[in-house]
Amino acid sequence: MELIDALRTTGAVRDFRDTEVSDDTVHRVLDTARFAPNGGNRQAWRVVLVKDPGLRAALRDVYLPGWYEYLAQAAAGLTPWAVVTDRRLEQESVARAPEVARAAAEGPGGFAEHFDQVPVMLVLLADLSRLATVDRDADHYTMVGGASIYPFGWSILLAAREEGLAGVMTTMVVRDEDAVKELLGVPDTVSVAGVLALGHPVKQPTRLRRQPVESFATIDRFDGPPLGPA
Repeated sequence: MELIDALRTTGAVRDFRDTEVSDDTVHRVLDTARFAPNGGNRQAWRVVLVKDPGLRAALRDVYLPGWYEYLAQAAAGLTPWAVVTDRRLEQESVARAPEVARAAAEGPGGFAEHFDQVPVMLVLLADLSRLATVDRDADHYTMVGGASIYPFGWSILLAAREEGLAGVMTTMVVRDEDAVKELLGVPDTVSVAGVLALGHPVKQPTRLRRQPVESFATIDRFDGPPLGPA
């Protein structure tokens, strides 16, 4: 499909058909995505395609506690785990996560509860020895290292779109990164960046809603005039 159309219609999809996705298809997706921009062309990413049912179920179990904490914070009107937030209210809302979990157990479950059943599960990793993290010794929260990893994840989603697939990247399992690394045999020098779930979508997005450019782009300064069309 046309690039502009792909960029404007590739959204987060969490509802998949039961249709199997072949390893050949996954290979083609990764073969295209590997051309993503990255620092020094060091390609510091690694990918684990998780197929074993036991491992998938274990990763679901890692996913769920963080998901219920996320929902509890969102219900309290918070952006979950935001760097700038009301920490007291965050703690109070997280304490209600078990209530959220019990309520979820009474229903059919959604993406999180059936995380182990996604057609394709790709764990995205970052080799810390190959990332030029200029913020390494900073005394505050930054996100520089991701600049060489997450464009690859986005390229996976775009390449999947060309194959008639859709998906989403989630970082929820990073809440218990040690458990993920133990499950998959990931060494200490490698970090878990997230998980990509892919499959044939029940419904492919065609129109996405986003804020206009003027809401986030300014000229010369953070408080400068909005950037509008010519």
